[in-house]
Amino acid sequence: MGTGLITLINRLILIAAFLCSTSASAEQVIKLASTTSTENSGLFKFLLPKFEKATKIKVRVIAAGTGQAIRIGRNGDADVLIVHHPPSEERFVAEGFGLKRHKLMYNDLVIVGPKTDSAKIRGVEEATIAFSKIASSMQLFASRGDESGTHLAEKEIWKRAQLNPQRTRWYLSLGAGMGSTLNIAVAMDTYALTDRASWAAFRNKKNHTILMEGDKKLFNQYSVIAINKKKHGHVKYDLVKKFTNWLLSNDGQNAIRNFRINGKQMFFPNANREQ
Repeated sequence: MGTGLITLINRLILIAAFLCSTSASAEQVIKLASTTSTENSGLFKFLLPKFEKATKIKVRVIAAGTGQAIRIGRNGDADVLIVHHPPSEERFVAEGFGLKRHKLMYNDLVIVGPKTDSAKIRGVEEATIAFSKIASSMQLFASRGDESGTHLAEKEIWKRAQLNPQRTRWYLSLGAGMGSTLNIAVAMDTYALTDRASWAAFRNKKNHTILMEGDKKLFNQYSVIAINKKKHGHVKYDLVKKFTNWLLSNDGQNAIRNFRINGKQMFFPNANREQ
């Protein structure tokens, strides 16, 4: 093989390597740490391709409970959060780890349980009363026990009911995600607290159904928070800004509004663009 041909081949190899590295570096990707409900319900599979098509920015989702998602953000392992526990979110921003907290959408929490309803909570209008009836009848209750937004909301209900179910035989603290918790609840015929979208998407309902809903205190607000670049210099704030702007825009809000499970709207957009 001639020297000139070898030189040409080497140049072509270098050019190909350069083009590959340029393409890889040009790929625009952000990491989103979010709740399990937004992922497991199918919302992100519906929502994110629309954003990616509009902006060419890819979003990699880290699905975790709100508590874990906030820890991921605190450690700088995500660029942006979508979470659902306002007190934790406000503390995260106050400590300087997150920028402004933007309301994004809401749904609600519901109490599910076996249709036999031994605790007699069907028709009860307040979650605290339902929890009190579960406790007084010592019916099994499956808790996520993972410091997720749903678990934190559950703990607040027990507190308002002036009850401490820890260390009782009927209270099962699982340290698990929503899907696993619901599977155990169904398998063991227990009650559980879940967000409506996760329940609608859950396919193993068997003899379980929604028994208590409609309490205003079960309102479930979701927010989007960009990670503070001053805390973690590698955060892709310019790309995150495009993501949050799209979510809060008419296009993003309409996409959230149009997401359905079995024909029913699961999330209700309520972005306040003045935040």
